Amino acid sequence: MNQIPKALTLEEFKQAIIDKGQYYHIYHPFHVMMSEGKASQQQIQAWVANRFYYQINIPLKDAAIMANCPDQRVRQEWIQRMIDQDGTYPDGGGREAWLCLAEAVGLRREQVISEELVLPGVRFAVDAYVNFARRASWREAASSSLTELFAPKIHQSRLDSWPKHYPWIDDQGYQYFRSRLSQARRDVEHGLTITLDSFTSYEQQQRMLEILQFKLDVLWSILDALTLAYIHHEAPYHTVTKQRVWHKGLFR
Repeated sequence: MNQIPKALTLEEFKQAIIDKGQYYHIYHPFHVMMSEGKASQQQIQAWVANRFYYQINIPLKDAAIMANCPDQRVRQEWIQRMIDQDGTYPDGGGREAWLCLAEAVGLRREQVISEELVLPGVRFAVDAYVNFARRASWREAASSSLTELFAPKIHQSRLDSWPKHYPWIDDQGYQYFRSRLSQARRDVEHGLTITLDSFTSYEQQQRMLEILQFKLDVLWSILDALTLAYIHHEAPYHTVTKQRVWHKGLFR
């Protein structure tokens, strides 16, 4: 008779979550290239423009979590994430801060908002994440946000290395990274509490770790798409045309 594995203790479960940090996209070759100052202006611009698609979908993911959550107290705290990203009139929040970064690296605001530079691989990865948040239980979707556990390190890395390696980037463009240092730590505390309280059996804990790996896969896949297009110069349909012909938001 098979014995059901014993659930991890809170500390063991927390450590298992932390250990997932070894798969964070800070270690992707494309991100390492940017951190080491080896990226061209075009590659930096491509990352900023494509990452914008992820940024504008974060509030949609959070709205899905709130829509599925019957707990008022959780919603009261979780809504702050949407405010951080979308802002409150007239403040544009994280979205506006990211557009300032886009302008700081030499992109036109309208060009970024139009999503014309968003690669299909990036769009598919981000859309998969939003669809997961809509269909999963609110607890599972909330736990997927725990990649934020590793975010302060990546934001600090950019603040430390980019001004040195890319002096042509206006300093005002770094406001998004600065603001996320404190916001991410606050969000992690809330998300970690929900996760540790919600997943108590061994099977539940393993399910949550798989969900976290899925989110890590999403972030890694974004950089895979950028690598193919902007390092190997094999953007979609590169053997057919030099024009951008991929779809823009058809299934949103």
